[in-house]
Amino acid sequence: MDFSVKPPGGSPSPSSSTSSSTPHRFKSATTPTATAAAVSGISSTADRDPMHSWWESVSKQRSRILSLSSLLSGDSHFEDGDVTPISSLADSDRPALSLLSSRAAYSLISNSLCNPASGSGSDPLCQWLYETYLSSDPPLRLVVLSFLPLLVGMYLSRIHSSDSSSLPSLSGFEAVLLAIYAAEVKARAGKPILVHIPDLSQPSLYHTPRNGVDKSRDSNPAASVGVLSPQLEPQIAVKSTKRASIVGVGLQCYFKEISQMPAWSKLEFCKFAAGWAGQDCDCKEKIDGDEDKVLALTNGFGDYSSFNGSSGRSLEIEEDFDRLAIRENGEQLSSNGGLVGGVRIPLPWELFQPTLRILGHCLLSPLNTEDVKDAASNAVRSLYARASHDLNPQAILATRSLVNLDTSARSSAKTVAAETVNGSSNVNTPSKAKKPEILLASK
Repeated sequence: MDFSVKPPGGSPSPSSSTSSSTPHRFKSATTPTATAAAVSGISSTADRDPMHSWWESVSKQRSRILSLSSLLSGDSHFEDGDVTPISSLADSDRPALSLLSSRAAYSLISNSLCNPASGSGSDPLCQWLYETYLSSDPPLRLVVLSFLPLLVGMYLSRIHSSDSSSLPSLSGFEAVLLAIYAAEVKARAGKPILVHIPDLSQPSLYHTPRNGVDKSRDSNPAASVGVLSPQLEPQIAVKSTKRASIVGVGLQCYFKEISQMPAWSKLEFCKFAAGWAGQDCDCKEKIDGDEDKVLALTNGFGDYSSFNGSSGRSLEIEEDFDRLAIRENGEQLSSNGGLVGGVRIPLPWELFQPTLRILGHCLLSPLNTEDVKDAASNAVRSLYARASHDLNPQAILATRSLVNLDTSARSSAKTVAAETVNGSSNVNTPSKAKKPEILLASK
């Protein structure tokens, strides 16, 4: 699929209810050397040489980083008072991964994406993201995907904002989303993503059905197969009816590589997800016995030993949730001072499902930082409240499951921490020597 586009001049805003059907694409940069190599059909001997492939990848990554440094004003970021040029990241043995793990570089690029004038067809940063993803270099694609939460958050928030009719064209954001979508369409080769559902009526290595084998299931093997993601259709523009599915596919690609995403990228997504759920309400803080928490506070209970609520959770866990609510109810600011919390948006299942999968990783992965887990906890509870208000059974079941898992994980962590503290205190506390036992023997 060809994505080389010119920025549209005077095209209608994609924020309208019927998005423009005119495809918005960037012109893909192609060097004369690459064209000549493709035409002449260079021998595949070089492709089989690992050293040649590695050097070609590194050269491509360095070229893209130098191109990025020329786009960003000042070509520098501040880190602990020192000025470090982004172009210096190109000198690394793994340039793309160095860029991916640079928090200051991420902040500088996110400042540009949060600019009110960003996202248009003439936005050079969007063109850089578009061309970088088309390079098909895996580390460079990771760099682009790390900015996907911010790009998607800014795009959807502007599309669904109250003054969306006065916004400029967002064809730059849409071109990046279409590039990711088209790559996924090609990778799937017209096939859906299926998941095999365990069927307890059929025997397995670990069990034998009590009521015998269900013969009807043998004749219908499709009954134990679920569709995780349907077959994708090629798209040349982001129409209003296809917007959720295109963005959802992009989030699925992000989830596939989420273990390699930096913490600040996950944190950005969690903040936007909480904003997408809408304005906070009290019901989000009244899940599983929060009324007992209020009663305990009014009665002056201050420690776990005096907290006897029916939920059985410690007061410290509830205070954690209070801290999350206070943190997220305030204005969420990006590094450049712009509001990044997002706005309430429609959440069809095509968008809701990948959002919950990402939040599930952020919530339960042991390698995530506490900030990421806290932000994911707040986002999940906000989405649960949204699903309860919308009376969406599928979303209620999924979000409530994550809330329960989060509660269980936090309770277990508190218990382990308490046992560790008690164990260390018992070791340091001197104990009285026991008197020797006297055994009486009868004559």
